[in-house]
Amino acid sequence: QVQLVESGGGLVQAGGSLRLSCAASGSIFTINSINAMGWYRQAPGKQRELVATITSGGSTNYADSVKGRFTISRDNAKNTVYLQMNSLKPEDTAVYYCNADGLVGGDYRYFEVWGQGTLVTVSS
Repeated sequence: QVQLVESGGGLVQAGGSLRLSCAASGSIFTINSINAMGWYRQAPGKQRELVATITSGGSTNYADSVKGRFTISRDNAKNTVYLQMNSLKPEDTAVYYCNADGLVGGDYRYFEVWGQGTLVTVSS
């Protein structure tokens, strides 16, 4: 089993910053490798959407709405991905979910998991 534990959400005023963290761990089996890690968000009444992703090699992809304001990074040694969010806007208010996929266990089984979500609220 692989779990993602997120942290860093909260309430911030427009123009402020927050940093989200998401750490992957294997409760029973060892994580052999993690491919892509990413952040998605879901605002009330809307579908979940991609925010940013990063590959194991460091290639990044961002939603147009966050380009220039958000930065995704990862620490492969810690199986952790970060999302630095600057110049936050009220429309960034959402539950942010972490996602990761990779290989786990002695038989290198594929996994894809989601975190439990962390709420980010940006006040105007």
